[in-house]
Amino acid sequence: MKMNKPWMITATCIVVTSLMTGSAFAKSENGNNADKADSSKPAVELNVKVKEDMTATVTSDTYGNQGKNGYLGLLHALENVKDKPAGAVIADLLLTNYGAHISDELKAELDAIKDRDAALSAVADVLDKQGSVTDAVYVQKEAVKANLKNLNSYKKLGKLYEKLGKKGVLLYVNGEEPALEVNPFIKDGSTLVPFRAISESLKAEVTWNAEERSVTVTRGGITVKLFIDSTKATVDGKEVTLEVPAAIVEGNTVVPVRFISEALKATVKWEEETKSVVIYED
Repeated sequence: MKMNKPWMITATCIVVTSLMTGSAFAKSENGNNADKADSSKPAVELNVKVKEDMTATVTSDTYGNQGKNGYLGLLHALENVKDKPAGAVIADLLLTNYGAHISDELKAELDAIKDRDAALSAVADVLDKQGSVTDAVYVQKEAVKANLKNLNSYKKLGKLYEKLGKKGVLLYVNGEEPALEVNPFIKDGSTLVPFRAISESLKAEVTWNAEERSVTVTRGGITVKLFIDSTKATVDGKEVTLEVPAAIVEGNTVVPVRFISEALKATVKWEEETKSVVIYED
């Protein structure tokens, strides 16, 4: 998983600092007022200096440049949280920065502990509890990308969006939220989504036939054809019947998400609590 480096450092600092001090953030003077933007005041002050060349790690100034002995403080902290999500951050730090100095046995233990999506979700939980919901959303998005198959990560993200007032059916394709010209919606028990958003996210080729009012999508040798306002469709020339027809809404073609995704060999999951459509490629 790739993540903006300053944010990765900040996220790691938050968890490690909370372990050392018992509190990741100072409480706001305004109590639980959520999500107040004030760029002049940082949400948290950490006594960790990040070098301008971005080569420093959170251990550089926390534990000093002590070679193979620099990880002793992290090992001590890990003992208290190895079975908790925060332990994943420390395990990752140890493997990344001190892998050459630790035994194969310890590496195996750290690999078992390391679970990046759970670690990032733990950081998002801390941010959420301190009222920084927008920042929590940012980190939780990274948790989603870290493990595309973890529906709990999508549910957490959906609940954070609810706190920001974002409602309706949510759509994720390979961990990303495609730009939508019309929002997904549920009709007769089926979820319809903008055809262009799905096809572009899955890197498929799309053609429109105005005369027969049909759309054809081709991807990986598979050709799917749908007809507007008709339950008739074809997959590689074989006719199939849809539960809900494709339609045009606000000038955009919408299609049953499960049919089109599975026809193009992508996995589709539904997270009921936050009404999230999750599509990913194995």
